[in-house]
Amino acid sequence: MTRIRSAVTAVDRRSFLTATGAVGVSAGIGLALGAGGGPGEAAAAPGVTAAPSVPGPRGPAAPATPIRAVPARTTLETVAAPRDSAAAFRRLGDGPGWRRVVRESLAAPRPGRAQRRTVLSSFVQLTDLHLVDVQHPVRTEYLRSQQLSGWRPQEALTVPGAVALIEQINALKAGPATGAPLSFAVTTGDNTDNNSRAELDWFLTVMSGGRISPNTGDLQRYEGVQNSDERLFWHPEDSRRDTDKRLGYPRIDGFLAAAIRSVNSPGLRIPWYSTVGNHDGLASGAMADPSGFLAEFAVGAKKLYGIPDAEAKQLLKLLSKGGDPNGEKLIDLLRRSKRAMRSITADPRRAPFGPREYLTAHLDPERAGAGPAGHGYTAANLDDDTLYYTFPMGENVTGISLDTTDRGGHYTGSLNTAQLTWLKRKLAEHRDGYVVIFSHHNSWTMTNTHPDPAHPGEARHNGDEVLALLKRNRNVLAWVNGHSHRNSILPHGSFWEISTASHIDFPQLARVIEITDNGDGTLSLFTTLIESAAPHRTDFEDLSQTGLAALYRELSHNAPGSTTAPSGKSTDRNTELLLSR
Repeated sequence: MTRIRSAVTAVDRRSFLTATGAVGVSAGIGLALGAGGGPGEAAAAPGVTAAPSVPGPRGPAAPATPIRAVPARTTLETVAAPRDSAAAFRRLGDGPGWRRVVRESLAAPRPGRAQRRTVLSSFVQLTDLHLVDVQHPVRTEYLRSQQLSGWRPQEALTVPGAVALIEQINALKAGPATGAPLSFAVTTGDNTDNNSRAELDWFLTVMSGGRISPNTGDLQRYEGVQNSDERLFWHPEDSRRDTDKRLGYPRIDGFLAAAIRSVNSPGLRIPWYSTVGNHDGLASGAMADPSGFLAEFAVGAKKLYGIPDAEAKQLLKLLSKGGDPNGEKLIDLLRRSKRAMRSITADPRRAPFGPREYLTAHLDPERAGAGPAGHGYTAANLDDDTLYYTFPMGENVTGISLDTTDRGGHYTGSLNTAQLTWLKRKLAEHRDGYVVIFSHHNSWTMTNTHPDPAHPGEARHNGDEVLALLKRNRNVLAWVNGHSHRNSILPHGSFWEISTASHIDFPQLARVIEITDNGDGTLSLFTTLIESAAPHRTDFEDLSQTGLAALYRELSHNAPGSTTAPSGKSTDRNTELLLSR
């Protein structure tokens, strides 16, 4: 019999958590794209509001306005919280909001600044959406036998959850600190989870508007671990006990049919920019398979649901250290486990995509939505095989979007020499203005300096080197990133590093950032966290699109291994960050 181990600091399928000081490091296992960099110069965001979204090619457009009235709320007003924290399965409701904290590490606040300030930029950061094809053959859910968080019950609902976040951003319209209209949104990577073309299609449609069918394989029914009869996973549609029902998870008839039902996204009403993450770059978010085996297996008709405990323990230990950058050990396991596999419906949409396909999909005019064309990427990125660029954020403020994934494998990040040289040049070009850096990895998870096999003679540069460069350039105001699935804000002498929690793990947040000149030699960066538009209270009988988005949050709150750590401290949430200039 399989033995289950529960751990708070679990290594999960997408987020191999590694202790790094007081902050956990997440990365993962699930296919994605490939890294590099490129000297693209993105088109300007066209104003504050935008034209109606253009749908993707897979179905009719979503309604031009949200289906329901959405309150323009932030976590200043209320945050989802358990109504009975002692219950086995904690139902959520409206909890108290998080107050704004003024942080004075880099400058002292001066009286009267609220009356003097002018707004330089106002935008929204989304990160780690991890839109998941839960039926994908390369997923390693079987590692749950060793770590309960190796598979999470909310994963089937990532698409309606992401759409509810889009609805909330559309409803918000203006920054909560300044009242200035939101000018744009930016993702900071791990937009997809398994590096499948289907997930990339879902992501672009969620962001730009249209209808999404979050289903692959058999178009009429779900094929995956939740109806596999493997009691290691939550089976919502039967009454027999499984791992999660022992923890209080409910029976919800019709859940699986609802989870693969079409979802309508209104698309963002503001321009949006895209940054790439390791799950948008590597097989399982960590492996660069040169053999092509995993790509072939992804589109095939076999899936592995369970492996012996000893095999799971060994593979988990290896992957948690990023010790299989070419996927050799996983491939060996799959080759040896053919007899244990089950038949599923093959689907070419599960094929992985490479950097060129990722760029081409973003540049598709049908994905333009509210703009800009390419969402930061340009034809120059295609020509140069790069995934980095600059874009205008407001008067005298420039955004620099980096590609921190090493195409040679591993879930931690770094920059190659070509991109670091490009970054130095861009910082010098904008020395008379202000700069905000965007990336997927944060400074403390950029530790992968293994050479890229495609460029064996080119060095890789870690987070300390990037920090040193940014500190030498006082035009840098902030470095905005994700990856660790938790909120963290760190002062770095002359700028702030702002890392935001994911939208797949509780508390499922995005962040509004407003930059102001206080007219007194200081700047303020206001950060305000937002949840999706889904109501805090759930109804197990409500399997509508909105009901599923609410359930997505509540399931994530109750996921084995879930803690309050991703919320961060009060100083990592709603803040005013002072800078001297």
